[in-house]
Amino acid sequence: MQARVLKEKDTQILNLIVENYLKIGKPVSSAVISHRSPVSISPATARNIMKKLEEHGFLSQPHTSAGRVPTDKGLRFYANSLLEETIIPEKHIDFITEGFSNVKGDINTLLNQVSKTLAEYSDNLGFVLPPRISRINFHHVRFISISEDKVMIILLSSSNFVLTEIVQTNTYFTQEELDKAAHYINQSFKGKNFLFVRNYLLQELPRYKIRYEAVINKLISLLKTYMSQEELRGQIFLQGAPKLLEKHELFDMDKLKALFQNFEEKSKLAKLLSDFISLDRVKVLIGSELNVPDISDCSLVLSHYGYHSQVLGSLGIIGPKRIQYKKIIPLVDSVAKQLSQTISYIQ
Repeated sequence: MQARVLKEKDTQILNLIVENYLKIGKPVSSAVISHRSPVSISPATARNIMKKLEEHGFLSQPHTSAGRVPTDKGLRFYANSLLEETIIPEKHIDFITEGFSNVKGDINTLLNQVSKTLAEYSDNLGFVLPPRISRINFHHVRFISISEDKVMIILLSSSNFVLTEIVQTNTYFTQEELDKAAHYINQSFKGKNFLFVRNYLLQELPRYKIRYEAVINKLISLLKTYMSQEELRGQIFLQGAPKLLEKHELFDMDKLKALFQNFEEKSKLAKLLSDFISLDRVKVLIGSELNVPDISDCSLVLSHYGYHSQVLGSLGIIGPKRIQYKKIIPLVDSVAKQLSQTISYIQ
C-alpha cells in the first residue's frame, strides 16, 4: 500500500493521526480516531486501517498496548498533502510581512528582520541565507583600495540596498585604476550583475585589446577573485535558537548539542542549508530525509527568494519533527514571496 494508492479513508485516518500527534505528542489510539473521524468508523475498523498503515511504514507502535505515531514516511505523506493544496496565507501573515518594505538601505538589517519574523511567528528557529553580491543587479558600484592586497566593493542594488564586501587579491590596484573600472561598469552595465559583467568581459575582451587591455584584465581578475572567495563564504542569519532549547524534550540531547554547535559554526550550517535550495515553492524535509545525523530529529521547511527566475538565497524554519506544518508552510511561502518583492527592482 504505497502512498499513491491509499484509499480515501486510509488517507483521512493517516492525516487525522498525524494532526493529533502533532498537537499532543503521544500515540494516537483507535478509540480517539473513531471518535474524531469526520466519517463514521468503528474502533475495530480504525484498528485494521492503522495496522495496514503500520505494515507499510506510515505508522509505528512504540509499545504493544499503545496507539500509533507517524513515522517520517507518514509525516512526509501528510506534508505532501499540504504542499499540493493551494497555499492561502492567513491574514496576519500578510500583515507581519508588510514591514519588510519599511526596512531601507542595509540588506543585512532586512535579512535579520526576516529571520526574526520567521522565528517569532513559527516559535522555532528562523534562518535566511543571504544573496551573493555577484548575483545582485546593481544601480551603482564603487571600488576602494584599503591596502595593497585588499579592495572594498560597495554596491548599491537596483532596489536601493547597500552591500559591501572586502576582496583579498594578489593583483595590486591603484585607486585611479579602481575608479576607472567602476566608471566603466556603471556606464556600461547598470542594471546587470557582476556575474554578467565577468562573462561579458571574458567573451568580448579582444575588442578592448588596444585601448583597455590592462584595466579590463585587472577588472576580470578582481571579479574572478571575488567570486572564488564568495563561494567559500558561509554567512547565515539565525534567530530563535532559545526556542529550540525550550523544546528539549522533543530532541535527543546529544543531537541537540551537535545542532547548536553547528549554529556556532555558521559557515558549516550555511553550506548544509545551501545544499537544500531548490526551485520548489516550498520544500519540506523531515528527519531522516535530511541525511545529516546531527539534525535527524528535525524538520526543515524552506523556500527560495529572488527575482524573476533567478534564485538569490533561501529562508525557512528549523524545528522538531512535531511542528505545525499547516501553519508553517504558508508562513514560509508568504515570507519568501514578500522578501522577493522587497528586493526586486520594480520598473
